[in-house]
Amino acid sequence: MNLFPAHPSDVAVCIRRTVLGLALAFAPAALAQINVGDPFPSLQAAGFEGTVPDTQGRVILVDFWASWCAPCKASFPAYGKIYSDFTARGLSIVAVSVDQKAADYAAFVTRMAPPFFTALDPGQKLVREVRVPTMPTSYLVGRDGRVRYIHVGFHSGQTEHELREEIEKLLAEKPGSQP
Repeated sequence: MNLFPAHPSDVAVCIRRTVLGLALAFAPAALAQINVGDPFPSLQAAGFEGTVPDTQGRVILVDFWASWCAPCKASFPAYGKIYSDFTARGLSIVAVSVDQKAADYAAFVTRMAPPFFTALDPGQKLVREVRVPTMPTSYLVGRDGRVRYIHVGFHSGQTEHELREEIEKLLAEKPGSQP
């Protein structure tokens, strides 16, 4: 094989093949990303410290956050209100920290005192499995265990309003029904 093509069209073919090869090399990783309609990975198998609440048959808001993230700090009071308003009707919130240091996680949780379950993902097992794009990102999971909505970032009242509408829709669905 000639590494130095003599003709410009041969160079274009080499570039296309290289790009295609790179795309195929990364395709399995791209397919692993969790999208709307996909089943959400098991929270019980994530390896969190502490006991993950039973989420079977419940609507779940899974939020990925970090102590250094300003929008994450803004989201916790809103999620606290959402949790208070909807938990009795079947909503669970699981807030997963991607912090590298347990002390940073603990200080944030102590300061914010959320009424919902928080967990540190110390080995970033779940974060890698889900392929979380940015902090914060939340996944709203229906009673069927499938991702129904994804929110990248937290945009104050807009995100809270959207979440409330989506949660109402999901809670109105009968357990076992399909969207």
